[in-house]
Amino acid sequence: MMASEGGEDHRLPRIASAIRVIPDFPKPGIMFQDITTLLLDPKAFRDTIDMFVERYRDQEITIIAGVEARGFIFGPPIALAIGAKFVPMRKPKKLPGEVISEEYSLEYGTDRMEMHVGAVQPGDRALVIDDLIATGGTLSAAIRLLERVGAEVVECACVIELPELKGRERLGGTPLFVLVKAA
Repeated sequence: MMASEGGEDHRLPRIASAIRVIPDFPKPGIMFQDITTLLLDPKAFRDTIDMFVERYRDQEITIIAGVEARGFIFGPPIALAIGAKFVPMRKPKKLPGEVISEEYSLEYGTDRMEMHVGAVQPGDRALVIDDLIATGGTLSAAIRLLERVGAEVVECACVIELPELKGRERLGGTPLFVLVKAA
């Protein structure tokens, strides 16, 4: 689902226009969606957070799972606003203490995502948040990790979707909510 379905929210054009597109970064052929310019626009940043808060405040979400690193920008203010815990989903060897991990495929090779043991309890209702969904690999790993410890993943949420990469297809039955679909 996209925020503009069912009539466009007046805030979406400001959010979309605040995202800078950088051609050929980090390599030729990539159109990089740069959210740092969104963060420099307080109104667009506030609108982004507000749209997520409005969607999730009455869904009894107990965990906001933020995917490293940009999920750490959007996740904490949403968690605070809806009264949920924020759980960082990190790259390997970044969290102290005991962790649980999930491996996922990259274009060339694999990577792992980790979270603290005990951060999520069976029955927790989780929202996974990141800035962007491309191929869906990191979000699907986050879903599997949360489900392994007994959480119910209510939805994934991203500011931006690259629909041509078909990432939402890798999420199985987990719904995806996005604010902006990149052209």
